[in-house]
Amino acid sequence: MLHKLLVQTVIALLAQGWLLYRGARTADWPAGWAFLALFGLGSIVVGLFLLRHDPALLRERMTLPAHGNQPRRDKLLLLAVGLLWCFWLFGMGRDAAHHRFAAMPAWLQGIGALLFVGGYAVTTWTFAANSFASPAVRMQPERGHHVVDTGPYAWVRHPMYAGALLLFLGMPLLLGSPLGMLGLPIGAAILALRVGWEEAALREGLPGYDDYARRVRHRFVPGLW
Repeated sequence: MLHKLLVQTVIALLAQGWLLYRGARTADWPAGWAFLALFGLGSIVVGLFLLRHDPALLRERMTLPAHGNQPRRDKLLLLAVGLLWCFWLFGMGRDAAHHRFAAMPAWLQGIGALLFVGGYAVTTWTFAANSFASPAVRMQPERGHHVVDTGPYAWVRHPMYAGALLLFLGMPLLLGSPLGMLGLPIGAAILALRVGWEEAALREGLPGYDDYARRVRHRFVPGLW
């Protein structure tokens, strides 16, 4: 499984690097290399953590996010998200390194790097608490799926999406792309749509989820959302 993790990480790095620098039209873009380094390191660290502590979850997350008991609309949404992600990376490269519409100060890019790392930290915390954190909206009776209310789930119902919001904010800041900030509200809207579908499935198919949702009222941000 380690070999598969390394291969998938390298493929993801090459694909994202190609999109970023295809948009940038220059390799002289330190922020792009910094992003790829953080992405690669974060992916490997999280993968090694799962390999040691929860190989079943790592196996689940390394499979294609398409399952027989996954709603068709969720499969289509994930496909759309993948296409939007590609367009976003290309656009940030074009904005930050080619056109340079509005340069960001180095301190703001540093904050972006911290937010990006924070997103990985929240995701890792989520994985440590929830062995059922599949990329697909589906029940997992074959793995003894049950309600998780410890760790970050004691604070919000969807902590991995909270980590994703940190990534959506940190990436354009790190890359120095003001136009890339448009990805944050778009990403938040997509997550909000998917959460509605996910919670409907959990309330119907996961005993105890209704009670959990009444105890933990917020979805992404404690006290706010």
